[in-house]
Amino acid sequence: MALRILFLFLLSIPFSSAKLNVDYYKETCPEFPKIVMEHVFSKQSVSPATAPGILRLFFHDCITDGCDSSILISSNAYNPHAERDADLNLSLSGDAFDVIAKIKNALELVCPGIVSCSDIVAQATRDLVKMVGGPFYPVRLGRKDSLDSDASKVTESLPTPNMTMDQIIEKFTKKGFTVREMVALTGAHTIGFTHCKEFIDRIYNFSATSDADPTMNPKLVEGLRSVCHNYTSDPSMAAFNDVRSPGKFDNAYFQNVMNGLGLLASDSILAVDPRTKPLVELYAKDQQAFFNDFGNAMVKLSVFGIKTGNKGEVRSRCDQFNRLPA
Repeated sequence: MALRILFLFLLSIPFSSAKLNVDYYKETCPEFPKIVMEHVFSKQSVSPATAPGILRLFFHDCITDGCDSSILISSNAYNPHAERDADLNLSLSGDAFDVIAKIKNALELVCPGIVSCSDIVAQATRDLVKMVGGPFYPVRLGRKDSLDSDASKVTESLPTPNMTMDQIIEKFTKKGFTVREMVALTGAHTIGFTHCKEFIDRIYNFSATSDADPTMNPKLVEGLRSVCHNYTSDPSMAAFNDVRSPGKFDNAYFQNVMNGLGLLASDSILAVDPRTKPLVELYAKDQQAFFNDFGNAMVKLSVFGIKTGNKGEVRSRCDQFNRLPA
């Protein structure tokens, strides 16, 4: 019976992702896990925004066109509209890009041309999630880096804060993810911050009858107005996604959205929509259930749309292709 279950599980894995394995670099670059860990620990120690930054970068990369580091490519004369420069990606963390580049440079010194940028992003994301208190999950390795990067693919793939729940669910289900996986992945909002412009319409001039979104806790509104009062002159102004434990990966985010402490409109509707509310309630009271589902969803996301064989390359620099586009 156990063998049959394992066989069925293996059949469910896309053929390309079945080529990946956790020991992919055991012979060709045995220092890989150590180098990644040392760099993310060093970066996170001096810049706590690194963990949420790279988690967001990982999601934006994978959900757009697969986990292929297309998001790392810089625009140039030959490719003037790279994914990285799409409007929805302009606020991605500079710390995240920086630590990936440094890891790549270190790896090129000890095992040149071996480790893909895509694998660095996947491994570094898992290590940072664990470092700030989140679950450990296996990272299968062997991805290749993309041969193209197109900003036009971003908008059609990424959910945005002001979408309806129908629209958000459709974004995920079109990519093969369930509502449960979507809610679990949204739990990544337990760390990090969001710029004021993303939620300013919830705390000022919300409607003709209410200056602020009535579903928000009044104390949260008051605090956000204090933080964001000059956001127009300083676009960098931001607020923590989780006001209770912003630097710790835990289940407080789900407790928050149940109590009107969700920062984004998309956070708040999770707690009321009948398709998502039971999951929010489960994760709010059972952190291990959230960790289990988050880990499983991250494993699935990490092999989504990967490139292997001649469908990709191992870049020598993460921000540019090895050869010019045809």
